Amino acid sequence: MAGEEGEVQVYFQGYLSHLANERRLSRHTCDNYARDVRQLLALIQETPLQLLQIHHVRRFVAQLHGRGLSGKSLARMLSSWRSFFKYLARDHHFTHNPCLGLRAPKSPKNLPHVLSPDEASKLVSIAADSPLAIRDKAIFELFYSSGLRLSELVDLKLENLELVAGEVRVTGKGNKTRIVPLGRFAIEAIRAWLAVRAGMAQTDESAVFLNKNGKPLSQRAVQYRIKEWGLKQGIASNVHPHVLRHSFATHLLQSSGDLRAVQEMLGHASISTTQVYTHLDFQHLAKVYDAAHPRAKKKS
Repeated sequence: MAGEEGEVQVYFQGYLSHLANERRLSRHTCDNYARDVRQLLALIQETPLQLLQIHHVRRFVAQLHGRGLSGKSLARMLSSWRSFFKYLARDHHFTHNPCLGLRAPKSPKNLPHVLSPDEASKLVSIAADSPLAIRDKAIFELFYSSGLRLSELVDLKLENLELVAGEVRVTGKGNKTRIVPLGRFAIEAIRAWLAVRAGMAQTDESAVFLNKNGKPLSQRAVQYRIKEWGLKQGIASNVHPHVLRHSFATHLLQSSGDLRAVQEMLGHASISTTQVYTHLDFQHLAKVYDAAHPRAKKKS
């Protein structure tokens, strides 16, 4: 028994060396693989690795799922296990991979949280009575007007703004550039901020949004300011940059019904990514139906 355990440890250490030295994966990724394979080795108990079959692995997945692991976590774990057995087949003459063909149970899809139109209006209507408040108002209007990602907003340069044309040029995921229209309120708020910014910016600084020291604003600072303003404006839900992006997409889809246009403005590579907002739109319609339709009202 002790000999088998020692052999398994040799396999395990060899696998970790393979990940780090041959596949040259990052330390963080190697740690994730190691954690997943340790979980497998804990589950097999007295069953030799060479004799592990698909029904054993299926039972392990069911056990972990029963303990509360999500489908996403189990899918990652199965991927690690498949990789481990692939290594064992290559370097230690294992004859089969008992993880092939297995799929993790699906997790329920968590729909993104969005603000109501009234909540969104309340957030962007902050009192612009100080330089930082003027800046924050421009940030909020831009998020809600154009649906930018947080990284796209903080990376925005002065040359990306076309205020006369009412457009902003952003570089998103995959280094893809897109042109997004600006709403009237966003243009007004950005013009007000640029007037203040001129007296704050350090020489040759091209970032649109700056901190109080005239340097580019960080993502963390934007997240903090939005959360702080959400509390000040009495919005009960957690407010963060992606909530404004989700709200922009949902409200635009509700008013236009044009899924392709929303996809293009958000910079989604696939229409399937944008389709989550159709589910949100349906939820909105369902609530309206439940509140207003005579057949939906419960009898007292």
